[in-house]
Amino acid sequence: MNFNRIHPAKVFSCSALLAALLMASGISSAAEDPYADPAKPALPASTFEWDSSRTALVVIDPQIDFMSPEGAGWSIFGQSVTEQKLVPHLTKLFKAFKQAGSTVAISPHYYYPHDHKWEFEAPAETVQHKLGLFDRKGALTLDGFRNSGADFMQEFKPFIEDGNTIVASPHKLYGPQSNDLMLQLRKKRIDKIVLAGMASNLCVESHLREFLERGFEVVVVRDAVAGPKLPDGDGYGSALVNFRYIANGVMTTDEVVKKLEKR
Repeated sequence: MNFNRIHPAKVFSCSALLAALLMASGISSAAEDPYADPAKPALPASTFEWDSSRTALVVIDPQIDFMSPEGAGWSIFGQSVTEQKLVPHLTKLFKAFKQAGSTVAISPHYYYPHDHKWEFEAPAETVQHKLGLFDRKGALTLDGFRNSGADFMQEFKPFIEDGNTIVASPHKLYGPQSNDLMLQLRKKRIDKIVLAGMASNLCVESHLREFLERGFEVVVVRDAVAGPKLPDGDGYGSALVNFRYIANGVMTTDEVVKKLEKR
């Protein structure tokens, strides 16, 4: 084929056709917003039924090292935290659940000196230990805890430290298998979870999967979650796909607040 003899009008029409196909397939819109929901999802709509008396807000790792520019993990998580407006959205959720009188629980992440003596670890664990994320001086002391990277974000403290919030023992890797969160929620007769916090493809997804396996219904608040962004991959984007597949519902902060207001 002699490409030099192709008429410019044909080149233009081919380009226009390609652009039209891309637009029809949603590729162009995905380029504008890589996290946009599919225009025509194949999966069925959520059947989650709201019941505030059985529902708890569970916030994972609302801590300085994850969510603050002063935190040790900001270079890894900061872009996603900023994109999702995570701190304002979590503040809005905390406020709404407190006003509704609903259960709020925190699943924190702490590392003590003995945790740094593990004899093997996976890549993300190595990074956390190397950066000193969530480090505390010991399980039996609060020495140095206040305003450290392991402490809660200042914006959240009025809600967390009100004497009514469940603060579970720390989880050590990603899921709640190593803390008492599940026990605390069951003792409150909670079987529906609104899940938010950090980090999307790590602790949030691991908590989601474990809750589901234990018979809870779980809604993930998609704009109250953020994740790592590295050359190895976009943790938020990868988790969002799985949230759509396996959560009982995926909502925005505003959608959740409206549900609470209609209770």
